[in-house]
Amino acid sequence: MATDDDLVPVRSTQSTPLVLGAGACIGVLGGMIGLGGAEFRLPLLVGLFGFAALSAVILNKAMSLVVVLVALPARLAAVPASAVAEHWTVAVNLLAGSLLGAWAGATWAVRMRGSTLYKVLAALMVLMAAALLVTHTTTLETLALPPWVEVPCGVLAGFGIGVVAAIMGVAGGELLIPTIVLLFAVDIKTAGSLSLLVSLPTMLVAFARYSRDGSFAVLGANVRFTLTMAAGSIAGALLGGLLLGVFPDLVLIPALAVILLVSAAKLARHD
Repeated sequence: MATDDDLVPVRSTQSTPLVLGAGACIGVLGGMIGLGGAEFRLPLLVGLFGFAALSAVILNKAMSLVVVLVALPARLAAVPASAVAEHWTVAVNLLAGSLLGAWAGATWAVRMRGSTLYKVLAALMVLMAAALLVTHTTTLETLALPPWVEVPCGVLAGFGIGVVAAIMGVAGGELLIPTIVLLFAVDIKTAGSLSLLVSLPTMLVAFARYSRDGSFAVLGANVRFTLTMAAGSIAGALLGGLLLGVFPDLVLIPALAVILLVSAAKLARHD
């Protein structure tokens, strides 16, 4: 069960330029690899701004939701709606698991002790680093499973992704995109759009579960902080998109993975 220390920010005041700048840096990192950057935001919320684990997760979830809502129209404009609609069954298959996973993950997060949640978050950040390396430095081959195996695998994968996304407060694109490519043989560009369609309702379910707990009060107490960092993240993501391809993946991706691993080590040692 979450303690009072998990439900309120350790520091109640933050410099607006610092918050905006931090959000922009996170957005640039995410934009350069085509993601929202929420996995990089989480350790900053804990380490730089002093929020307790559960508070950081809820704030991260709120900001991820704002970023996805802004990114969705742009992403759908970049990929023809017909191409996305052609694979609607993929989204339904994953949602069948991810919605349940999101509710379960949020429930587990609010019931964990703060010290346990820090360690869980650290382990999940290592998972994100591995997913980042695999997705961006290897060629993903489809598994070509028969439908009777593909569908339950999709539900199970969706459930796991929903749990991870809810506990970390992220959209889950880092895991959804390779899953869609591997399981359903969808091209990676369309997979990115499908991942947003799965992420949005999944995040809303986790958000609804968090809203039932007293920990949700942290969001109301930090509305300005949340909107400022989200605005920075969106602006940074636009800039990061323009920088896409400027840095070779063989340099950028390992560097970002190291950032996640260092952040994971710091979270694991957090009391």
